[in-house]
Amino acid sequence: MTPLTIVMYHYVRPLGRSAFPAIKGLDLALFDQQLDYLARHYNPVSMEAVIDALDGRGELPPQAVLLTFDDGYLDHYTYVFPRLAARGLTGAFFPPSKVVLERAMLDVNKIHFILASGAAPDDLVAAVERACVERAAEFGLPGLDSFRKGNYHANRYDPVEVSYVKRMLQQALPEALRAQVTAELFARHVSADETAFAEGLYVSVEQLRLMVSAGMHVGSHGASHYWLSRLTPAEQEKDIAASLRLLAAVGTAPAYRSMCYPYGEFTEDTVAILARLDFKAAVTTRTALAEPGPATRFVLPRLDTNDLPKSAGADPCPWTLAAAHAVITDSSSGTLNAPS
Repeated sequence: MTPLTIVMYHYVRPLGRSAFPAIKGLDLALFDQQLDYLARHYNPVSMEAVIDALDGRGELPPQAVLLTFDDGYLDHYTYVFPRLAARGLTGAFFPPSKVVLERAMLDVNKIHFILASGAAPDDLVAAVERACVERAAEFGLPGLDSFRKGNYHANRYDPVEVSYVKRMLQQALPEALRAQVTAELFARHVSADETAFAEGLYVSVEQLRLMVSAGMHVGSHGASHYWLSRLTPAEQEKDIAASLRLLAAVGTAPAYRSMCYPYGEFTEDTVAILARLDFKAAVTTRTALAEPGPATRFVLPRLDTNDLPKSAGADPCPWTLAAAHAVITDSSSGTLNAPS
């Protein structure tokens, strides 16, 4: 089977005109440019076409590209959906069911907006570490040196202070303390009304139904956007099964049930659960071209929007050339290899 390029998007909005221009998202004008680039170099396909190919009911065209949108943002209905529809394109959208059905803010999104609020990263670091010191005995925390050793370093997209705050509030601290500190910082720097903020941030059931009726795909992103790799198999299955309520509510056909792993995290147990619940495909956050097949249907890698040009007239980038020459990227070695 030919390689498949799967592109991952999150926030897509006119950043300069938004209330949080510093949010880590894709500006709408650049999204339009990237769609033009993709139209020049790729053949867009739907998630349904990918699943049909996986199940032997069809073949993908050369230079196939699938567009995916994570987290259920209102951006996807307001800005993305009309642009895709106008071009005759489809996208695969993955909202956590909790944000749509319960209108509840995810802690990960609170962290995004805290960091985009204009608060100084050094002040946020100080606030997080102050909470660690003040509540060390209550939560049995190690010293700050231990936290800094494991978490105080930059990542692919963030400077060290921002990366540190993310790691502390997403992973390193105990869940109860993470939630409390995140809620306090969100109320201080962003909004004291989480419910109202959620209404303006996330897509609704009615909007998703309209998108599905117009040919868009809606898949599962779990119920509560958990790090699935940190849950027991029973906890994983409970969360994934709970997310099926949303798929049923918006009209996703069970024969085309798909999954996007929150944070890209999963285990062998997760894959077994998806098979048992009749999922047909799942996408990860591993950076590579996908080689769709029976053995890879639940571990399909994706490129980030930042891995591809955002200029309509840009020359083909290495990823585009790799797909054109039918090669697969081995992201563990960083080399390009012919499919096996």
